[in-house]
Amino acid sequence: MRALTAIWLLLRGLLHLLGGWWTIRLHFGRWSQVEREARVQRWAREFLRIWRIGLEVHGQPPRSGPMLLVANHISWLDILVLHAAGFCRFVSKAEVRRWPLVGTLATGAGTLYIERASHRDALRVVHHMKEALQRGEVLAVFPEGTTSNGIALLPFHANLIQAAISAQAAVQPVALQFVDAATGRLSLAPIYVGDESLVTSVWRTLTTPGLRAVLRYGPPQSPEGRERRAWASRLREAVDELRSAAPE
Repeated sequence: MRALTAIWLLLRGLLHLLGGWWTIRLHFGRWSQVEREARVQRWAREFLRIWRIGLEVHGQPPRSGPMLLVANHISWLDILVLHAAGFCRFVSKAEVRRWPLVGTLATGAGTLYIERASHRDALRVVHHMKEALQRGEVLAVFPEGTTSNGIALLPFHANLIQAAISAQAAVQPVALQFVDAATGRLSLAPIYVGDESLVTSVWRTLTTPGLRAVLRYGPPQSPEGRERRAWASRLREAVDELRSAAPE
């Protein structure tokens, strides 16, 4: 029965993805930025509802920028969860832009792309992030650089944090976890780490009932007097402290 339900949810999710793709191609060109941001947030919330994933938010997501969000990274679901809580522009690996369907959705949501192996491209992206923050936008990055196992945090890379220092923009730590809605205990169903395939992670997520995404937003931290490496380390501690507030 769970398998049949998962197949049904998978089909509904695919239709929702296609609907988002169509909306971007047909409407985004004539909508204002405010209209686009509101639509992205509604679309992400609807996606979670379709796949029966609850959303619980603690603290205050930023309503406007300039603000850089830094969050731990667990799953392919993380971007949807953060968008559902409040619109933000993500920094993502460049190959996402070339993915069928998903690339159009990510680009339509304002994603900034980075060639992770290129130091020169990192400098370019930091410059664009600085400009976006100076325009008053909300950006989001996963400083671990890849997904972790949902239990322990990886070290935070400092390169992209430099954009907040250069733009004199605050940084807000965000902790993300997935829990069993009935027990409140940590769930590892949505993790996507190592050599595991995306299909395996998606299937496990859809066959696990009662999932809830929990976001905890910490107090924003001022950029004044910061050095990027020390700040990245402090932000990692802040995210870990927010994670520890959740039941194990």
